[in-house]
Amino acid sequence: MRVTENRYLAAVLALAALFVSTATNAENYPSRPITAVVPFAAGSASDVVSRILLERMSRSMGQPIIVENRPGAGGNIGTATVAKASPDGYTLVGGGSGPVAANKTMYKELGYDPEKDFETISPFAAFTIVVVASNKLPVNNLQELVAYAKAHPGLNYGSVGVGSSQHLAGEYFSQVIGVKLTHVPYRNISQYGPDLIDGNVPLGFQWFPNISFALQSNGAKALAVAGANRLANLPDTPTTKEAGLPEYVVSGWFALLAPKGTPAEIVNKLNAELAAAVADPEVRAKFQQQGAEPVSLPPDQAKKFISGEIKKYHDIITAAGLPQIE
Repeated sequence: MRVTENRYLAAVLALAALFVSTATNAENYPSRPITAVVPFAAGSASDVVSRILLERMSRSMGQPIIVENRPGAGGNIGTATVAKASPDGYTLVGGGSGPVAANKTMYKELGYDPEKDFETISPFAAFTIVVVASNKLPVNNLQELVAYAKAHPGLNYGSVGVGSSQHLAGEYFSQVIGVKLTHVPYRNISQYGPDLIDGNVPLGFQWFPNISFALQSNGAKALAVAGANRLANLPDTPTTKEAGLPEYVVSGWFALLAPKGTPAEIVNKLNAELAAAVADPEVRAKFQQQGAEPVSLPPDQAKKFISGEIKKYHDIITAAGLPQIE
């Protein structure tokens, strides 16, 4: 009997020590450098805005945040590595709408579950989709584009790849207007720009950084932005609501996440630091230069946001009949 009691007491003491250790670690967090995995290529729009955010958070938190780019498989490779990391707040991921939402339906096997394997800290940047057309295409506004697409079904549009937010934005546009479009995937966005300007692939549903050169060189025109507000970089371009297609609202986004089991105190601290960073006028200005809108949500709302986005992309992908990527 005494042996059983001793074992029970030892277990209670061990559990109490664990709670004290966790609380102390959370209270002193961060006490060493943090690694943030960006599952996309260095220099990409996602990488740029992630670094802007993390540099500001690093200064505020008093510890370096080391960015590691681990691209591949639509962001799945880098995201999967963080899902398996220690849940201590020292390994984070700057996940995007692809690996955190769309890819759950788009890919047959992710190697992680975006809802079960992560604590969502908050989304931090949204890239509103810009409906863009080559100057070779005889349309000057969104309604003219809809009419032209209906008269010329199968119109080509380009993206950075199957399952990308730009690809799915095009599929969603096709569903909203009830006309089939033809998706042309590219390995990288630099290959798409010349084809857009030449009119070979005359349409796009793109983030502003991806088509800024085509717009500035007068090779293409922005017809509408698919968000609630006009973009600072395109003040004369109407929203889709203003242009007569209010149901077409879509954007690519990025969020900061931590491995499942990361203490709530650490998640809340990171959430507060993220919110302070995106409220900083300097950060907001840098985001807007990239065509990104700063965003922050409390952790409970952030979790609901992710679940809602997973469902939204599931519905778009299913309606489009897209085959899963092996």
